[in-house]
Amino acid sequence: MSKTLVAKMLLAFLLLGATTAEAQIFKKKNKKTEKSGDKPDAKKDKIKPYDKVITKEAVSDEGLFTTHEVDDKHYYEIPDSLFNKEMLMVTRISKTANGIGFGGGKINTQVLRWEKKPKKVLLRVVSYNIVAADSLPVHEAVVNSNFEPVLFAFDIQAFKKDSLNPATVIEVNDFLVKDQLAIGMPDFYRKRYKVSRLDESRSYIESIKSYPRNIEARHVKTYLAKEPPSNGSLGSISVEINNSMILLPETPMKRRYFDERVGWFARGQVDYGLDAQKSKTLTFLDRWRLEVKDEDIEKYKRGELVEPKKQIVYYVDRATPKQWVPFIKAGIEDWQVAFEEAGFKNAIIAKDPPSIEEDPEWSPEDVRYSVVRYLASPIPNANGPHVSDPRSGEILESDINWYHNVMSLLRNWYFVQTAAINPEAQGVAFKDEVMGRLIRFVSSHEVGHTLGLPHNMGSSVAYPVDSLRSAAFTKKYGTAPSIMDYARFNYIAQPGDDGVALMPDIGVYDKYAIQWGYKPILDKTAKEEKKILDSWILEHAGDPMYRFGHQQVGDVVDPSSQTEDLGDDAIKASRYGIANLKRIVPKLEEWTAEDGKNYDDLEELYRNVLSQFNRYMGHVSNNIGGVYEYQKTSDQDGAVYTYVSKAHQENCMQFLQEELFDTPEWLLDQNIFSKTEYSGFVDRVRGMQVRTLNNMLSLGKMARLIENETANGAEAYTLLDMMADLRNGIWSELRNGRKIDTYRRNLQKAHIDRLAYLMTAENQKKAPDFGGYQKSTVVNTSQSDIRSVARAELKRLRRTINNAVARTSDSMSKYHLEDAAARITTILEPNG
Repeated sequence: MSKTLVAKMLLAFLLLGATTAEAQIFKKKNKKTEKSGDKPDAKKDKIKPYDKVITKEAVSDEGLFTTHEVDDKHYYEIPDSLFNKEMLMVTRISKTANGIGFGGGKINTQVLRWEKKPKKVLLRVVSYNIVAADSLPVHEAVVNSNFEPVLFAFDIQAFKKDSLNPATVIEVNDFLVKDQLAIGMPDFYRKRYKVSRLDESRSYIESIKSYPRNIEARHVKTYLAKEPPSNGSLGSISVEINNSMILLPETPMKRRYFDERVGWFARGQVDYGLDAQKSKTLTFLDRWRLEVKDEDIEKYKRGELVEPKKQIVYYVDRATPKQWVPFIKAGIEDWQVAFEEAGFKNAIIAKDPPSIEEDPEWSPEDVRYSVVRYLASPIPNANGPHVSDPRSGEILESDINWYHNVMSLLRNWYFVQTAAINPEAQGVAFKDEVMGRLIRFVSSHEVGHTLGLPHNMGSSVAYPVDSLRSAAFTKKYGTAPSIMDYARFNYIAQPGDDGVALMPDIGVYDKYAIQWGYKPILDKTAKEEKKILDSWILEHAGDPMYRFGHQQVGDVVDPSSQTEDLGDDAIKASRYGIANLKRIVPKLEEWTAEDGKNYDDLEELYRNVLSQFNRYMGHVSNNIGGVYEYQKTSDQDGAVYTYVSKAHQENCMQFLQEELFDTPEWLLDQNIFSKTEYSGFVDRVRGMQVRTLNNMLSLGKMARLIENETANGAEAYTLLDMMADLRNGIWSELRNGRKIDTYRRNLQKAHIDRLAYLMTAENQKKAPDFGGYQKSTVVNTSQSDIRSVARAELKRLRRTINNAVARTSDSMSKYHLEDAAARITTILEPNG
């Protein structure tokens, strides 16, 4: 039986079922009307004359739809010409209850289609997850399995009978005020805070605004919750939600297909119409529509720079403090050099918005305008989301959210990473030109996201560590080949490295990525472009300056693609960084002192020193059990995945023993403690050490050590090697009976606790990878060697401890060892 026939039979069955269901409903309605004595056709028609619905008292706003407010009712007047046109609905939380997080993040994106029926308007959800060309037989099967669900059904209130622009009026109060999961609080928040239902009496429409290409609806929803994040006595959560409904372009932009060797925000689609023996996902880039003007095509072909048909324009919010506006603008236009690689000049422009007097209708919510929005918020962050067409990947609009306290974050980073060599960072308040340069750096980074570029955490490993001490090298190349890396500031440079650059600029990789994603390839289809795009990648194959490395969430598998690191050797880079922290700590009080001021800044910057030290420990420890990932295709030589060498892992272990597990006394400044806290420094050291110890003894890393040994034998750094090195380092006092101080006693107890955890740890499942971001290793703990090795370690450690007790003269050390041996016995013999 043919697929087409099967599809038709299935459709007939579905239609029959729907018809039967409708008949049953109709019968029930008839029974009701018979009982009441009314005839079905006697029911009053709900559709009224236009002027009876949209009265003279209506407050109206013209745009994509004309919106009306009459008393407390809100209406959409939908031009008949816009029915069956596709629109993108983007739902964001614009204001949140304290404790949920900052607003502005997307919580849902859907393509919608308005469909007109005789007495109703349906809002349907359109899916582009699976497709097939309508000229192919399989298209019918795709349509049948991709039935568009109805998000909401509106009663038609009135018709506007205009011969030039007829329209249909619906009321939207129920849609926006009642609980619609698709445009309301996300399900994960509902589960987290144990939301039971929406309280409609405390939910309302805040505003509806219409613009030429979009409708912006803001509504406040209040949910009853058993565990709200704040204001627990209310038993509820209120959030303000913004729904943007955007008309999609009539003609979709030509796609450009994704390649994992070049980092890019992208979207996927299963195409059943391809000539393949299984369904295949096509992935294409999110990017702005940059096209060559018809009159400039010959210039472009000759290699001349041309202006695009439509520039990328960013407006800087009117609310932005005036002293920072030039720096934010400069960060935006820094990307012009990258677009020149793609053949365009003046492709990206920064502008001031018109004043209220010049254009009272101008609004950052208008989808025609992309805006750097300045938000008076204590959140120390900035982000650059964008809205794109799911059919083509065309970026339609982007707003960069700039939170005021990002400056405190910049101050802290710049201080702890450069103050040892940089007089401009040796204080708590920077000069405007210094802070402005830091703002420009963040502006450039966030704009990169809005152009389609994700973080490239594998960029900074391209530079030899000592090159970052060279003024000539860093002036030419910055601190990393990509500003999209988290290669913040140059913590490697040492006193005497005069003139060295301290931060990244738009780099070699950034120019390459923009050229690869945006350079027009004329007279070629998206499929035909693929060979040309491949050739551009192969031109730079093997050159680390052009490498993309994924940001990793969760388990850091690839140590060459980490956040906040610099250079090609984590040990050497971290030693330089620690040397600078050792210079900073004795100066902290001097650099933060101010007459009449308390010690809050001293405390904050000391804690940032600890955080920076912790980062160095992470950069090194993640090499243990590490696997490098260098993406390749089948026409390239070499492996995609390779283990970190045995020698390097051994050196990393030695570094951690020396710098962390041997108590870092230089960090323990009693003068600072006496002015910032009455207790806590002992536990803080314990916390730092335990964090790294548990990271090294994580299930994923241990499983990869076992696999490495299985594959490479004596060439591998094995699980037993790591366990022995940890034991010999953490318990080194047992060999000579030395006194064990407070810090080391805490660390040794933590070692026993972690081994105890490994004895009972549950299996680790494969986590969703979110497009390659989240790494995870599957571990069946009870059936792997992990539990066996943990048991053997505990037994060996107990024997060694019992032998050392007699040689230990210090009372506290002896009590500690006796307790440690008893703890191990309890772990090994829980029922004994």
